[in-house]
Amino acid sequence: MKFDFESVPERLGTDSQKWQKYAGRDIIPLWVADMDFQAPPVVIEALHKRINHGIFGYAKPTASTNEAIVTAMQSRYGWQIDASWIVWLPGLVCGLNVMARAYAADSEEVLSLTPVYPPFTTGPKFQNRVALPVPLVLKNPGTQGRWMIDWEALEKAVSAKTKVFYFCSPHNPIAQIWNKTELTDLVAFCAKHKLTLCSDDIHCDLILDPSHKHIPVASLSSEAADLTVTFMAPSKTYNIPGFGTSFAIISNPALRTTFIKATAGIVAEVTALGYTACETAYREGESWRLAMLSALRKNRDLIVSFLKEEIPQIHIEAPIEATYLAWLNVEKLKLDNPVAYFESHGVGFSDGAPFGEKAGKHVRLNFGCPEKTLVQALHRMKAAVTALPKT
Repeated sequence: MKFDFESVPERLGTDSQKWQKYAGRDIIPLWVADMDFQAPPVVIEALHKRINHGIFGYAKPTASTNEAIVTAMQSRYGWQIDASWIVWLPGLVCGLNVMARAYAADSEEVLSLTPVYPPFTTGPKFQNRVALPVPLVLKNPGTQGRWMIDWEALEKAVSAKTKVFYFCSPHNPIAQIWNKTELTDLVAFCAKHKLTLCSDDIHCDLILDPSHKHIPVASLSSEAADLTVTFMAPSKTYNIPGFGTSFAIISNPALRTTFIKATAGIVAEVTALGYTACETAYREGESWRLAMLSALRKNRDLIVSFLKEEIPQIHIEAPIEATYLAWLNVEKLKLDNPVAYFESHGVGFSDGAPFGEKAGKHVRLNFGCPEKTLVQALHRMKAAVTALPKT
């Protein structure tokens, strides 16, 4: 079956946060992480069928819904989980806040590796915990670049007050897949320091390089599983984040009980339509996912070649291995506010500063869009750079 990733959907005037941000302005939004692709046809069909049922009471997952998750973990990652390990959530930002509340006390610390998705550092603060960011180290910038975990810096940062390690896998915004050695070292570090590991794997089904594989850290060993809470969701992969349907996988009964207690009274339930979309995506959306990944690879390669040939002042520091996000170094442009500057030329990015980088150094570009949208945005970027005064 052929899927349409070329048509440009009309999102202006809809409830889209992504497009509402620039309402009334000629700016292409390439910021928040949702895609300008329609959801898989099988998901849309299933939702129509569920709506036609006509009753939308409080929902709980059926055995079939949980089994769809169990089957997906086994078929995609060789990870055998039990349905009882699944804790449903209305979103993973909510989950990050629950993690801090569950496993750290007031004023205790939560480690993370920066640059990273902003809720990794804001979530602990909202719960009166201390965010403890440690920068990643970039080795061999360019086509052979790789972001490395600075274990020496982590050892210096960790203390008796450190209780949780937030880990992003694949990592947002640098779009990197962590290998088995890195994950094994991570587990050893957490075990040594008695840390609960929170592995946010929301982009795990968006692996762009077919030679790479995502490894859920909890699947490595019984020791890894015993200290890990894994977050996943169909939202990014199947472009259904608006349904607020996510889940944690927690094999350790004590950790799971503590997590569930921390949700009491503050975490909303998943909706009936969310369960329908989630189950259908995992059970029947694989052919769409593979076709979508092909479209994303094409877009990624377009960005890499365009920047190299047309805007060398902007560069990507390491290969984009996963996600639909490009972490762009714009430092050579010497802009105090690169986001505002590019907005003035019709392109809307995410600012790198909230991810833990110094202001003016990076922006994040979302290339989950039809190629024609991306081409237009790239040419606007080139015009913006060309318009800068020569120094």
